[in-house]
Amino acid sequence: MNLSINDFKYTYPSERLLMGPGPSNVAPRVLQAMANPCIGHLDPQFLAIMDETQQLLRFLFQTKNPLTIPVSGTGSAGMETCLVNMIEPGDEAVICVNGVFGVRMTEIVQRIGGKLLRVDGEWGRAMDPDLVRRAIKGKQPKMLAVVHGETSTGAFSDLAEFASIARECGAIYVVDMVTTLGGMNVPIDDLNIDVAYSGTQKCISCPPGLSPISFGPKAMEALDKRKTPVVSWYLDMGMVKSYWGNERKYHHTAPINMTYGFREALRIIAEEGLQTRFERHLKHHRALVAGLETMGLSMLVPEKERLPMLNAIKIPEGVDDLQVRRALLNGFGIEIGAGLGPLAGKIWRVGLMGHTSTMRSVLLFLTALETVLKSQGFKARPGAIEAATAV
Repeated sequence: MNLSINDFKYTYPSERLLMGPGPSNVAPRVLQAMANPCIGHLDPQFLAIMDETQQLLRFLFQTKNPLTIPVSGTGSAGMETCLVNMIEPGDEAVICVNGVFGVRMTEIVQRIGGKLLRVDGEWGRAMDPDLVRRAIKGKQPKMLAVVHGETSTGAFSDLAEFASIARECGAIYVVDMVTTLGGMNVPIDDLNIDVAYSGTQKCISCPPGLSPISFGPKAMEALDKRKTPVVSWYLDMGMVKSYWGNERKYHHTAPINMTYGFREALRIIAEEGLQTRFERHLKHHRALVAGLETMGLSMLVPEKERLPMLNAIKIPEGVDDLQVRRALLNGFGIEIGAGLGPLAGKIWRVGLMGHTSTMRSVLLFLTALETVLKSQGFKARPGAIEAATAV
């Protein structure tokens, strides 16, 4: 095979305003941190960085759990890590499904030989705790898992309600925080959450590549008492914890430069303060919704169940989903997401996550969307910018 290096020029990707379901825009400080020299994964300097990263991550998760680390892999790797470490063949796992990512958990449970009890809720709504209570009546499942913020629909569920259910039946309580960590209050110790996982690319505003997890005492006990080996060698927290713990026992080569960037992203969060950050996400969400509704558009999720960082907008009748997304990307450099599963072609998913959650993002998007919709014949009502800025 002949190959000419002249066919491969140095690539500079176009600048984008990332307003899809992830990744979000990354702060320059994070990118700069990632450009620092690569050193060994057992270098004393890197071990010190690992310690600081864990401290910062515990601050974000609001936990004292020793095993609070970034898994080498994206958010889906975090999901798989939590499930393969907690479930053995034959263990009953209750999975709440009100969107794509609940479905994904059910598939993992089945692949590892768990006994699946799937509880289906309405897509675009918070998960109904009563559905779960009825489904598990008289049962003692090993695990209860819920997605806090469904990226596929823009709805979030009440974590405290499901914590009560998990305590009542003695189940290990697992929560997907991929979309919400860093943008909503998720104090896992106060909520009695046993296992939590997230991703770096959404409200944390670090490039995709790591998945923060935290295992509480009940989860660690279950891990220590396993009768069978964890089916994934790479994601076996029984071994990985020895690398992140005092032993520093080699397991796999950590993503050095990604860890630099993650640590810096966590520093930015700590500087801003958790409450200030949560309020910022909520404020810009409200501004966006005010502008959209003034324009004549409507949201999929009822107001009290809406995620502040992921907005599901109903596509108006007669408007072409793909053409609008292409026009926003090619004409304005703005990326938004399409609907998934049964919501494909019915909604746009617009993210206001982390570094992207600014008034500038809101106003640019509203202006661009109004322009694109008008080109498709949609009669947008005036006043969207004024409504957003009033918020």
